[in-house]
Amino acid sequence: MTAASPTIVVVGAAAIDEWYAVTNIPEPDGGAYASEVTTAAGGVGANVAVALDGLGRDVGLVSRVGDDAYGRRARESLDSTGVDTARVRVGDDPTTRSVILRDPDGERAIVTAGESFRKLRLDAADREAIAAADVVFLTAYTPDEVSRAVLRTVESAAADDEASDTTSGPPRLVFDLSGSIEELIGRGTEPETIHRLLHRADLFVAGDVAAAAYFGGREAAVRRIAAAQATREGSPDARTSNGRSGDGWPRAVLTHGADGVTVVTDGERRSFDAFEVDAVDATGAGDAFVAGLIDQWIAAAEPVAPGVRFAAAVAAINCQSRFTQPGLPTRAEVEAFLGERGDRGDSGFDSDRRDGR
Repeated sequence: MTAASPTIVVVGAAAIDEWYAVTNIPEPDGGAYASEVTTAAGGVGANVAVALDGLGRDVGLVSRVGDDAYGRRARESLDSTGVDTARVRVGDDPTTRSVILRDPDGERAIVTAGESFRKLRLDAADREAIAAADVVFLTAYTPDEVSRAVLRTVESAAADDEASDTTSGPPRLVFDLSGSIEELIGRGTEPETIHRLLHRADLFVAGDVAAAAYFGGREAAVRRIAAAQATREGSPDARTSNGRSGDGWPRAVLTHGADGVTVVTDGERRSFDAFEVDAVDATGAGDAFVAGLIDQWIAAAEPVAPGVRFAAAVAAINCQSRFTQPGLPTRAEVEAFLGERGDRGDSGFDSDRRDGR
C-alpha cells in the first residue's frame, strides 16, 4: 500500500460475528434458548471494505486482529476478496468479535468483546497510505487516538495540497457515527473528536440510535449538521472533494432502517424511502448502504438522488441474505436490481421528498 495506495482506505475492525438464533431477547434476569449458533465474518470496517471491493473499487483496510482462531478466520475471509490487507496487523490481544442475539422477529442484541481493534494505532506507513488515498472511511468504533490521527493526516494533506496548489485534492473523509455515545466511551471515538469530524467530513453518516445519543434527536441532528455545513462554506478546505464546489458538499445522511434516510446538504433536508424487499437479515445493511454512498458520491461524484437510490439498492440486496458479507452485491447485481424497478419511484422507493426546512 505504501508504494501504490488504494483509491479508498478503510479504517475499521475486521471481526467475527457469533450468531445465536434465540427464542427471545432476554429481559434483565431473563433467559432464552438458541436453536442455532453459527459464525460469520463481520466488523464495520471489513464490511464496508468488502462491499466496495464487490463494487469494483480499489480498497485497502487498516485494522488489527489477534493471533487466535478468530483472527485467522477474519484474515482468511478477507484473503478471499480483493481487499488489500497489507495494513491489517496481528497482535497478541484477543480478536474483536460480537455475539449477536436475533429473535424470530428480527430484533437483535449485540455484545462485543476482544481488545485487538481497540488497541490499533497508526504507524508512519498507515498515515502515508491515508494521505495518498482518494477517500478515507472510518467508523466511530475506531479508537479515539486513531480517529484523531486520521483527522490530523487528512488536514495535513489538505494543507499541503493548498500550498502546492494542485488539482488532485486531499483525501475525502467519510465518517460513520455507528454507535451511541454511551457505547463508545473508552472504546471508540470521543465526543470532542466526533465534533471535529462533523465539521470536517465530506460525508457524515449517523443511524437513529447514534443520532439520538449524540445530537438529542432527528430534528436536532438536522439543525446541527446544517450549521456545521454552513461553517464549511467559503473556507480554505471547501475544495476537499477534488476541487469540486457548488455541488452540495459536504453531505450528511441520517439512516432510519426500513424507513429510509434523510440527506442534509447545503443546509437543506431531503427524504428518501428504502426499497421494499423481503428482508432475511438486516444486520450490516447500514454498512452496505454507506459503501454504496462512498461508491456513488465520493468516488464517482454522482448527484444526490441517484446516489441514494444506488446505495439503497446495495442495502436492499444485502438484506435478502443471511449475514453481511456473503450477501454483498456486485455492481452488475445492483444495476440489474435497479433495472427491474424502473427509473423512479417504483417498488417502494421515493427518489426525492423535500421537506422545505
